[in-house]
Amino acid sequence: MMAVAEGLRHAPVTALLGPRQCGKTTLARELARQQGATYFDLEDPEDQVRLANPKLVLEPLRGLVILDEIQRKPELTLLLRVLADRKPLPCRFLILGSASPDLMKEASDSLAGRAHFVDMTGFSIEEVGAERLSALWVRGGFPPAFLAESETTSWSWRQNFLRTFLERDLPQLGVRVGAETLRRFWTMVAHYHGQVWNASEIGASLGVSHHTTRHYLDLLAAAYMVRLLPPWFENVGKRVVRSPKIYVRDSGLLHLLLNLPDAGALQGHPKLGLSWEGFAVEQIVALTGERNAYFWATQSRAELDLLVLARGKRWGFEFKYQDAPAMTKSMHLALEDLKPERVWIVYPGSGTYPVHEKVEVLPLTTALEKASELAAS
Repeated sequence: MMAVAEGLRHAPVTALLGPRQCGKTTLARELARQQGATYFDLEDPEDQVRLANPKLVLEPLRGLVILDEIQRKPELTLLLRVLADRKPLPCRFLILGSASPDLMKEASDSLAGRAHFVDMTGFSIEEVGAERLSALWVRGGFPPAFLAESETTSWSWRQNFLRTFLERDLPQLGVRVGAETLRRFWTMVAHYHGQVWNASEIGASLGVSHHTTRHYLDLLAAAYMVRLLPPWFENVGKRVVRSPKIYVRDSGLLHLLLNLPDAGALQGHPKLGLSWEGFAVEQIVALTGERNAYFWATQSRAELDLLVLARGKRWGFEFKYQDAPAMTKSMHLALEDLKPERVWIVYPGSGTYPVHEKVEVLPLTTALEKASELAAS
C-alpha cells in the first residue's frame, strides 16, 4: 500500500503489476473506497462498454481513476500518455495488470517517464506473522491458497490456478504456446529450482532448441511465475558463473509442480533445502528490490546465494536448512573475493550466533529485519 501511495503522490500513472489472485484488486478497491475513486474493471463487460470511447469517458474525470486488468485493453496506454501530460493534471491513474512491464511492452514504452511501477506478490511473513511462517512456506503466498481451510482445499486451489493460468491467462496476454508444453517446461523448471539455468540441457530434455527454452522462461518470468536471479561478476581473476539462477517464485506452486501436498512430503524431499532457499530469497528480495539482488558463483563451486547492494556496500545472504550451520570454505572464498560488509546465514532455527567476525547465523524473521534496514538506507 505504501509503495502505491508513494507512486500516486509523485507520478501521473502508477502501475500495480503482479500475478492474478495476488491481491491487487483487493488493494485497489480499498483505495477506491478511501479516496472515492472512479473504478473500471476491464474484465467486466459493462465497463468494457463504458470505455468504448475511452477519451470521451476518461478525459473529464477528476481525482483517482483506477483501470483494473489493463492488459485486456493495451491500447488505453497510448491515451494515458496524452492524459498524463496535461498541465495542470486533473487526475491520476492507477492501472492494474497481471503481467510485468516486459510482457506489457506497449504499456512500458508508452508510459516511459510518466509511470511509477510497483510489483506485487502474495502474502509476506510480515503480513501473516512469524507464527505462520511454516504454513506460508508450504502453501505459498497466494491469498486463497494460504487462507484455505485445509491442506486439501489449498492444494485444489493451486491446481485450478495453474490450469487457468496456462489455459486462459497466458493466451489473453498474447502468449501463443500450448498449455501442455508450458506445463511440462514449468515442471522441469521446478526440478531445476535454485540451480543455474542450463538452456541446452533443458531444451534437450524437451526436444526443443535452447532459444525456445529461453523464450518459455522469459514468458514465465514476465508473468511473475519464475524469478531469474542474475549473476554478479567482475574482473577478480576467477572464472565465475554468468548464467542466472532460476526459482519458481511462489513456494506453493513449486510444491504443486513437485507433487508435495503437505509439510510431511516436503520434509522428505531432496529439494527441501532449495525450497527453503527460494522461499527466503523471495521474502528478502521483496524488501531490498530485485534491481539490487544477485548471486555469485565460480566455476570451482564457490558460491554466495544472495548478494545485495545497499548503502554503497555489499551484503551477503546464505541459506541453510540445517539445525546449526557453520562456516564453509565457500563462504571464506566469498568473503575474500567479494569483500562484503556482512554475511548472514539464514536458517529455520530461532537462535542467533556468530561464526566469523563478519558472518552471523540468524532466523529468517531476523534476516528480514536486516533486509528492511538495508532497504531503508
